[in-house]
Amino acid sequence: MARLTPELLARCLGHRDRTEEDLGQQLRKMTHLNLSDKNLDAIGDISLCRNLRVLYLYDNQISRIQNLGFASHLTHLYLQNNRISCIENLSSLKNLEKLYLGGNSITVVEGLDQLKEIRELHIESQHLPLGKKLLFDPRSLRSLAKSLTVLNISNNNIDELEELAVLENLSHLRAADNQLQHMKDLEVVLNKWTKLRSMDLTGNPICHKPKYRDRVVVQSQTLENVLFSLTEYLDGKEIKEMERLFLMNWKASKAARKKSKGRMTNEHADYLHFCKETNHFVTAL
Repeated sequence: MARLTPELLARCLGHRDRTEEDLGQQLRKMTHLNLSDKNLDAIGDISLCRNLRVLYLYDNQISRIQNLGFASHLTHLYLQNNRISCIENLSSLKNLEKLYLGGNSITVVEGLDQLKEIRELHIESQHLPLGKKLLFDPRSLRSLAKSLTVLNISNNNIDELEELAVLENLSHLRAADNQLQHMKDLEVVLNKWTKLRSMDLTGNPICHKPKYRDRVVVQSQTLENVLFSLTEYLDGKEIKEMERLFLMNWKASKAARKKSKGRMTNEHADYLHFCKETNHFVTAL
């Protein structure tokens, strides 16, 4: 396994035959650092990179998130495809906006309760124990409630979304290849996500339900309120205005017929009751 040393940093920067002082100055000015695919097993001391904004550490063998307390300016952190099992030591990253953790071994989304600026969280395809699903710590969800707009939780054995309803500004959800089954559970969050623009649920059992797509289009309040938006997609297929209007009209017509039928049934029951009370003979209809 490789270690994150000044020599490795120098090689990554193409820093040749210069003094250690020159390297230090260059590291202090750096805003982007790419340490992806370096066979690293740990995040070493890179505290000289005090102005770092973007850090690439994906495709390594890292098992812990550590040594990032200095990075208060960091906005993008790429840690996908490592061996991380716990989200930790991120509380000092007050300006973090995008966090990539896909392809690790995380079982609980936690440790984000001090972060108020995260707009994107990518935590897809965790290597979970057999039969287990990805869980969410309520404190972290409350912290993300107002800032998070993009969430990728695909391929994590998730079977319900109700606890994610607190994410009031969510606009893009990727939850493909999970275990979502019940339309009623989905309707609960669709009523809460009033800014949702795109949603990918492909590969879930719910997609095989009768008229699944039609029910989602009708149920989503966002889709009803932005009828002319061209940015709304469901499972990668554009929801066009004519489709939406047709489904809404069909739903209204069906509700009207049901209401009318119910009124007729009630009137008939009242008539039968009247006849019974007045001893009238009633011929079965």
